[in-house]
Amino acid sequence: MAPRIDLFTNEIGAKFAKRFANAGMVIDQSSLPKSTQELVSLRASQINGCGWCIDMHTKEALAAGESPVRLNLVAAGREATVFTEAEQAALALAEEGTRLADAHPGVSDETWAQVREHYDDDQIVALVSLVALINAANRLAVIVHQQGGSYEPGMFAAALS
Repeated sequence: MAPRIDLFTNEIGAKFAKRFANAGMVIDQSSLPKSTQELVSLRASQINGCGWCIDMHTKEALAAGESPVRLNLVAAGREATVFTEAEQAALALAEEGTRLADAHPGVSDETWAQVREHYDDDQIVALVSLVALINAANRLAVIVHQQGGSYEPGMFAAALS
């Protein structure tokens, strides 16, 4: 399946990507741990079947020193011993916030309480914003058939500078 259009070389797509990346920078510069950001982005991308984003976030996480074992267990985060309670709460929020179209009732009170237990208000806002942003990125990439496999760490940031 070939990509339908290159969003990065189209004038409107390039302008949108820069503004989209600026929103991402707010999250990136927050106190939400970078490893949590990558794990959450990876999990939402897995749920949405976004090969481009799975490729990007796996490689960015590995380049930042994340363990291959933890990356391989993201999809089973609730049943894995390699994540902290805070990371498990973030992954649960990512799953519940991503599965809205699956007739999921949204983020449960239990998951929200777990997130509240481990993160401060700024980190929670960053986490909620990240879930919204990665879901939007997944939809963009899936709609245009942006394929995974060729991403190199730092490539996205370099393309937007």
